[in-house]
Amino acid sequence: AYLCGINIKSMDTTSQNLLNFLFQWRKPLVIIPLLAGISAAIGSMPIFIDPLYESTVIVFPSTTNSPSKALLPQDSYQNQDFLEFGAEEQAEQLIQILNSDVIFDTITSEFDLKNHYNLDLESSTLRTDLFEEYSEKISFGRTQFMSVEIKVLDKDPQLASDIANSITSLLDRVKSRIQRDRALVGYNIVKNEYDKVRREMSNMEDEIRELRKKGVHEYEGQSMVVSEQYATAIAEGRPGKTIEELKAVLDTLAKYGGRYVSLRDELRLMKEEEVKIRTKLNQSRVDANQVMPATFRVNKAIPADKKKYPIRWLICVISSIATFVSTLLFILLFNTWKDLKKSLPS
Repeated sequence: AYLCGINIKSMDTTSQNLLNFLFQWRKPLVIIPLLAGISAAIGSMPIFIDPLYESTVIVFPSTTNSPSKALLPQDSYQNQDFLEFGAEEQAEQLIQILNSDVIFDTITSEFDLKNHYNLDLESSTLRTDLFEEYSEKISFGRTQFMSVEIKVLDKDPQLASDIANSITSLLDRVKSRIQRDRALVGYNIVKNEYDKVRREMSNMEDEIRELRKKGVHEYEGQSMVVSEQYATAIAEGRPGKTIEELKAVLDTLAKYGGRYVSLRDELRLMKEEEVKIRTKLNQSRVDANQVMPATFRVNKAIPADKKKYPIRWLICVISSIATFVSTLLFILLFNTWKDLKKSLPS
């Protein structure tokens, strides 16, 4: 209890000394932060700092950009709902495209941001300076709802909204172009394979026609009927000419029948394959020629009617607090130095 009493008494003494210290230096601790706040308020006026206005666009990614998979029948039940919103993976893909050089170069060129940001056009680091300004004013991020947020800050509210809307439209075009280029490659591959199958089928059909000209029309049925007729002719003792004609037909079937059967069966399988490839060809043609939006736009950017930056009251408060702390530290150091100087022997 005695120790506790000492601690409590010591704390009371310390608090009293602190209050006495603050009261002693009350004027500089009040006046200097007040002057700093007033200076910050004046310095943050529009004549000194250009106010920035923010425009925002919210988009959701789509799960698929393939019209054939979304809308056309598939070989198996794998149709995708083209009205479904995408999730985290698709949102990250959109952000990656938004940060690409294609978006950066197109937007900076379309809106002449080099001159708009008052950059030195003769500078050797012009592109780096432009990218830094671009990154400060334009940002992309994923929200907690798996949508993508495009934010644009600019001193001109109309320009800020125009840039945000242009980026959104460009995002759709860039992603669609990337996918269309890939779809076109796929279409050419499938078309070449389809043409190859068609050529092989045409060659088989030509060869089968030649075999039919030689008398092979339907091997199994022909061979069975002719064999029966040949056996009957021999048993009945028909004229030798008839037997020779039947034997010639059997020889022809024996010579070309195997090839005919092979071609016929292979052609049947080839036709089944041709149907599958033709279906895939039609689907890839749709993907190469048609475009589906890559995003669902939730809202369109409009010119802001209230500035986003600077927030004058916040600047004043922070400046005043920072100045108060700095002044207090300076006074403490100053008094410590004075006490230390007095304690040193003269």
